[in-house]
Amino acid sequence: MKLLRNLLTALVVLVTLGVGVLFALQNKIPVPLDLLVYTFEPRSLALWILLAFALGGILGMVVSSVILVRTRASLGSCKRQLEKARVEVSKLRDEPPAVRGS
Repeated sequence: MKLLRNLLTALVVLVTLGVGVLFALQNKIPVPLDLLVYTFEPRSLALWILLAFALGGILGMVVSSVILVRTRASLGSCKRQLEKARVEVSKLRDEPPAVRGS
């Protein structure tokens, strides 16, 4: 199963790389990129689009990593609270019942 997943991942990476190369070969027209405060030199349209795609992927991974770390920290905190509650329940079950005075 792991071999199949690795082969599928390699296939997806190769297909994506191939599509990117074909896209770059078809879009060689130099286009300047204007970001309101700075204008970049004219580069090929494919370069700007592929850079935007890569930057979006990297930013998506960074954001999802931050969310994952926060979720794992929260899970650890919940596990500690659960263990404290289990210890407390265990202690309460072991104690003899208190005698109430009338």
